[in-house]
Amino acid sequence: MKNAILGKKIGMSQIFTETGVVIPVTVVEAGPCYVSQIKTEAVDGYNAVQLSFMDTKDSRLTKAEIGHLKKANLSAKRYLKEFKISSEGLSLGSEIKCNIFTAGEKVDVSGYSKGHGFSGTIQKWNAHRLPMTHGTGPCHREPGSLSAHTDPSRVFKNHKMPGDWGDEKVTIQNLEIAKVDADRNLILIKGAIPGAKGAVVTICSAVKAK
Repeated sequence: MKNAILGKKIGMSQIFTETGVVIPVTVVEAGPCYVSQIKTEAVDGYNAVQLSFMDTKDSRLTKAEIGHLKKANLSAKRYLKEFKISSEGLSLGSEIKCNIFTAGEKVDVSGYSKGHGFSGTIQKWNAHRLPMTHGTGPCHREPGSLSAHTDPSRVFKNHKMPGDWGDEKVTIQNLEIAKVDADRNLILIKGAIPGAKGAVVTICSAVKAK
């Protein structure tokens, strides 16, 4: 992994090219992030860099978390995330801004999808409802028959049934950066990314970019 940063999803917008083509983009407030820990193979068994993002109150952290951040001379931060990136040129407390990325670069964006709570098979799996004719009901949105009553006399694993929908980690690969605004800490990414407005996402250099 070459570069990585934490950001907050602002929402979707659109920009225009010089020829008038409309490009839908997602606006992300990326950084500034600060290096809160540098892990080395000699001490920790592997190389990695821990980044902190978004100020918060001391009362919302434990004493251990506050002491951990004080080692890097940092104030209370809400999010900590570890990335396996090179620590060359970095030290504790170093600032990382969105200008580590450039327009046209391919990135992988990870976040948690919108949570929809407990959902039925129609909403969650796009299943058909039962016939609306006489003799069916009183519920027309129930799953219907799940298995045979003689053989196999059980429900197979991974059968599509009602349950919690959403709030899962999703990664979209090879998205293109349309624009980088370092003055306002904004990154504009072509297309949609996971998460609701205000959700925290990670932007990393694409691992499968051609």
